Amino acid sequence: MNEPLTLLTPPDHAPAVFDDAAKAVARLEELYQEATGFLLEKFTDVMETPAASARYRAFYPEVRITVPSHWKADSRLSFGHVSQPGTYVATITRPDLFRDYLTQQLGHLIRNHNVPVQVGLSSTPIPVHFALAARAVTNVPQEGVFDFSLRDVFDVPDLANMNDDIVNGMAGANPDGSWHLAPFTAQRVDYSLARLQHYTATAAEHFQNHILFTNYQFYVDEFEQVARRMLADPASGYTGFVSPGNHEITQADTPIPHLAKLPQMPTYHLKRADGNGITLVNIGVGPSNAKTATDHIAVLRPHAWLMVGHCAGLRNSQQLGDFVLAHAYLREDHVLDDDLPVWVPIPALAEIQIALQEAVAEVTRLEGYELKRIMRTGTVATIDNRNWELRDQSGPVQRLSQSRAVALDMESATIAANGFRFRVPYGTLLCVSDKPLHGELKLPGMATEFYRTQVESHLLIGIRAMEKLRDMPLERIHSRKLRSFEETAFL
Repeated sequence: MNEPLTLLTPPDHAPAVFDDAAKAVARLEELYQEATGFLLEKFTDVMETPAASARYRAFYPEVRITVPSHWKADSRLSFGHVSQPGTYVATITRPDLFRDYLTQQLGHLIRNHNVPVQVGLSSTPIPVHFALAARAVTNVPQEGVFDFSLRDVFDVPDLANMNDDIVNGMAGANPDGSWHLAPFTAQRVDYSLARLQHYTATAAEHFQNHILFTNYQFYVDEFEQVARRMLADPASGYTGFVSPGNHEITQADTPIPHLAKLPQMPTYHLKRADGNGITLVNIGVGPSNAKTATDHIAVLRPHAWLMVGHCAGLRNSQQLGDFVLAHAYLREDHVLDDDLPVWVPIPALAEIQIALQEAVAEVTRLEGYELKRIMRTGTVATIDNRNWELRDQSGPVQRLSQSRAVALDMESATIAANGFRFRVPYGTLLCVSDKPLHGELKLPGMATEFYRTQVESHLLIGIRAMEKLRDMPLERIHSRKLRSFEETAFL
């Protein structure tokens, strides 16, 4: 019988107390760098030896805060305070990536409750896969490459530490009686960071605070042209443009290499130095893609995401190229049924709606009653069957009519529902590309010149709306309307 391997870890550290958020985050970075450096060193050693001689483990850092009083903090903010006395804890990964976010969140807590935060090591091991991914130096080979089981030597990802019970409001207290400080655990964040790189072929560092989703390649081509114009204008505030493969340009006329094979969800970033630029994700078609993208982008805690894609117009009065501003959603996508029941209403968010409508008016130069010529507001229905037209239409058409839907697509309600679920402000502005109930199917030659012109304007409207949201105070965007009864203090 084989003897168990000796467990080796980095040096232990007693928790430290901070009343300065920046210093607390700096300590989180020190602990994280030491832990991942230890795992990288030991993994390199193991790669060079024929057999493992020990087991290696390092732990995520954590931050704790103990609030002793029922004294109420300023509750006008939707975040930065806890609702009742107790100890609250969060495991932390990539504090270098989340430095500004963590400093902001901890700063609010320290000020609102007039108590320090405690930084130390958690009891949650860092999977070696995630430690190496953070260092961007090597990949972990598949099981079977070594003469021993990797699980015997290092910790590997654990699904029990990666579920969404916290953000879904079903987690309850920790085993030690503490409560959750952040909506995601460190392992859940690490998992999504790895998935983002896989699906988008861009690193998490490039993602901006404002996310546009589209389901049409044309928007990608237009986005690059807009980015080049922005880079040519020093007053724009934009500093770089990143394409799949992490190719970044800072000059308007610099060529961009193109990948021989694009990822599943090609992603492009128009960057600002403060991170408040715009990221465009081409999620392709379908609610599954929409859920996958938003599941992972949510861990970056963006300030808003919008869908700017194509849809089927359901009213005879609509024309190809008309815009639809979603005020409500009919959810028949089903991919979120287990996480967010269909009876949960997904409200329109006033700040987003106003920004989108004002952006449409600015770009099209139409106002008031004239704006109705090219834009309708109403319910957008999202389904999971692209070829719904091939079935008996009596059932679907009746439901669409009863819901007062004005447009049909396969992504918008999913993106809005996941925004609601993850507390990320959301909105939808679609462009009518076909009218299947009225004989105008999406076929070659159906697009009019008006339609093509409107599609070019559509992306500019999405960008302008995001710029309007960027100029709003953060507390106005992240309003209390998205928060449930028992919320995490972190945004």
